[in-house]
Amino acid sequence: MLHPDACDASSQKAGRRFFFLDLVHFLAQFKTMIRLNIHEAKTHLSKYLPRLEQGEKIMLCRRNVPIAEIVPITRSVNGPRPIGLAKGAFSVSPDFFAPLPDEIQKAFEGRNG
Repeated sequence: MLHPDACDASSQKAGRRFFFLDLVHFLAQFKTMIRLNIHEAKTHLSKYLPRLEQGEKIMLCRRNVPIAEIVPITRSVNGPRPIGLAKGAFSVSPDFFAPLPDEIQKAFEGRNG
């Protein structure tokens, strides 16, 4: 990344703009994220789990070089699902509950010899 003063006169304004966008991206991506080296993650990961559950991300590094990102899993709804969500979306024909033909029944049971 170039310093904004390193650009020539014609592209200096554009260079500054990209420099500041890179800086904003850097701050948003790396300053708000927990950075852990592998050794620290192995020994102290349980200390960071509550922050991970709160929605923070952990960047896993090897010698301060990012190699992976640990992100929280979205929580599933633990309550009961309401009945009738698909009401009217499809219909079941009356022969759905009829017994299967003998050759299909034998195939399911492994007796199709």
